[in-house]
Amino acid sequence: MFGRRRKRSKEDVEEFDATAEESARAEDAADDEAPDEDVPASRVALPPAPRPDGPWDISEVREPGEGRVDLGGLFVPGVQGMELRVEVAGDAIVAATVVLSDSAVQLQAFAAPKNEGIWAEVRDEIAGGITQQGGVVDEVEGPLGWELRAQVPVQLPDGTNGVQVVRFVGVDGPRWFLRGVISGQGAVKPETGSLLEAVFRDTVVVRGDGPMAPRDPIVLKLPDDAQMVADGVQQEEARGSRFAGGADRLQRGPEITEVR
Repeated sequence: MFGRRRKRSKEDVEEFDATAEESARAEDAADDEAPDEDVPASRVALPPAPRPDGPWDISEVREPGEGRVDLGGLFVPGVQGMELRVEVAGDAIVAATVVLSDSAVQLQAFAAPKNEGIWAEVRDEIAGGITQQGGVVDEVEGPLGWELRAQVPVQLPDGTNGVQVVRFVGVDGPRWFLRGVISGQGAVKPETGSLLEAVFRDTVVVRGDGPMAPRDPIVLKLPDDAQMVADGVQQEEARGSRFAGGADRLQRGPEITEVR
């Protein structure tokens, strides 16, 4: 048995139109909240990726001091004939630079969120700062993952303008982020840069258990048995981001002339 269809009243039609409009608004809001499929995956905040080849967290290494220089917040691998320069911001030692012949890698560790990597965001900041200076930046996938290869404007010793080629590398760890700046021949010759890459990979980060705001630098200390040589002020050229290696106005501090 079939019932007779009731004729829709004007009130019914108005109620239906209002309900449909509300549904459409809800769908539009859901679309606004959904991730943009056009956003590159490298820019989405994700947990730190696995690090099967390092750099290492202190909890992952049984003997961090074996073959490494103890700088407190970092254990830096020792390489025959290298110079190790520690750099300061104010009264705190916040970075270390390993110099091998005509190449160098600056190492600096920062606190990071527990479940979120920051390297993708940091790359954007560094690239933006260098571009504003008139430099050129390429983002490529290198031996250490995504990195920036930049030509940074500098003033040469004779007063003329030139460019310095540098590589910015970075790795997200558990509650820390390690950034490296490779310069000299290591930035332009793969065979030279591979040794500095190995130093970066084998570095151990000591974040500590105390509270730290994300992006705060992990403070270092001087080695106990270092042979120190006084040096002057180092002011690197890349500005626009505290991660660019120069915006902090780092000063070169005591220097270990050779590590055996």
